[in-house]
Amino acid sequence: MNHPPGLPSGPGRGVVAITAAPARPDRTSDAHPAVELEGITKRFPGVVANKDIGFTVARGTVHAIVGENGAGKSTLMKILYGVQRPDEGSISIDGRVVDLHSPADAIAAGIGMVFQHFQLADNFTVLENVVLGAEKLHGIGDGARREIRRISDEYGLDIDPDALVDDLGVGARQRIEILKVLYRGAKIIILDEPTAVLVPQEVDELFDNLRELKSEGLTVLFISHKLDEVLSVADSITVIRRGTTVDTVDPSSVNARQLAELMVGAELPTPQTEESTVTDRVVLRIEDIVLAGVGAGRNVLDGISLTIHAGEVLGIAGVEGNGQAELVEVIMGMREPTSGLVFLGDTDISDWRTREIREAGVAYIPEDRQRHALLLEAPLWENRILGHQTEEPNVRGFIINAAGAKADTERIVKEYDVRTPSINVKAGSLSGGNQQKLIVGREMSHQPKVLVAAHPTRGVDVGAQSSIWDIIRQARRDGLAVLLISADLEELIGLSDTIEVILRGRLTGTFDPDTVTAEDLGAAMTGAAAAPEETR
Repeated sequence: MNHPPGLPSGPGRGVVAITAAPARPDRTSDAHPAVELEGITKRFPGVVANKDIGFTVARGTVHAIVGENGAGKSTLMKILYGVQRPDEGSISIDGRVVDLHSPADAIAAGIGMVFQHFQLADNFTVLENVVLGAEKLHGIGDGARREIRRISDEYGLDIDPDALVDDLGVGARQRIEILKVLYRGAKIIILDEPTAVLVPQEVDELFDNLRELKSEGLTVLFISHKLDEVLSVADSITVIRRGTTVDTVDPSSVNARQLAELMVGAELPTPQTEESTVTDRVVLRIEDIVLAGVGAGRNVLDGISLTIHAGEVLGIAGVEGNGQAELVEVIMGMREPTSGLVFLGDTDISDWRTREIREAGVAYIPEDRQRHALLLEAPLWENRILGHQTEEPNVRGFIINAAGAKADTERIVKEYDVRTPSINVKAGSLSGGNQQKLIVGREMSHQPKVLVAAHPTRGVDVGAQSSIWDIIRQARRDGLAVLLISADLEELIGLSDTIEVILRGRLTGTFDPDTVTAEDLGAAMTGAAAAPEETR
């Protein structure tokens, strides 16, 4: 590829030296980098996940790690957090080589990790969540409460130790996870996709928190697929491709497109303007769906009505937990509504079973691919059959047609660029992006009338994301009706013909993606701004 302008172009890892800001006097001397990785290599049977990875992270900085799914980022972070051990190479923390056998060793070395999926008990208070497993540090009463308040005040986290987690929003839960690792003494914090479920205003708040952590001398390793966010918050960015370090670059020297091209190792196609493909033919219609809450609680869904036409992508924007997951379950026959109707064309499918709905032409991409879309211990060709056990080429009469399923899996792998050594490997061995492309290929292989896509590109890299977006755009041009539920506002704005906001189980506004901004949507999603009058 032509090397993007402004980027180092020499051979090897191309590690760039980064000068740290002065640390606080009570911190370790800044004579040494916070983290230094040298020659990290990790092999699994038939796969080299990391190969001779090396880079340096200066103290008091935000250092981003980016790369495609399967590039080796997750393995590398597991090594740094002590979950896995490298076959070769060394890890130095504050200039001292460490041997990390477990997360406990990493915590003792001052390393904490905040995972993408929050690990909080909703029915516990903040204090109870924070001290769980760390009771010996400050007890479980006033001592712990004082420490939580001290950390919250010092780092601008704005957390009440006595608040019930169930009453808190997604942004506050993210801050609790950061507080948990600080409570355990972390000086180096690994954040894995921390903005995946945050609205723009919450992202801004998180970035303010990260800047405060930096100012106090702490170091953050930031793993993300959202390149614009990486460029706005990181002091340096390391790119990993196919298990090895490509470069460490200064964010001021690259743009998102150049960074993406470094990740994939090729130039990206120029986006094309899309013409409207919406027709007058109604494909999916939802009338006044109500789903009662537990006990005397508010309705989970409260009078939801939607109409989706052939050739239309209707986007649903909302902070997680506002009813979008339950809406999908009602449409797919997994949950019976309290009242209301669902029509596929002119046919009432409100009381149909999930299998009947899928056989009638409703394809489904679940939000959690590993729990609801794949059998991780089964080979790819068996996963191709899932959800389509009664349809060709997976069956011949009443018998599973293994040969037909295998042949069609080979087609999907080729057509949808699923990167795998064989269709006989376990689905769990694929990267997240390749798992998702397999699911998309499977669902698009039965000429569906409707695609219900819940977070179709969550946790996938820029290359897989672009591929999936192209698939959805082409299917829309071919007349598919798409219901798109996503926390990625760029995705909603870029793909949708119309965007609806869902808040507390109700549709609160209709937006035109040609004129709405991510900030407008974020405000409507949190109830911070009045939504426009509905235009339907």
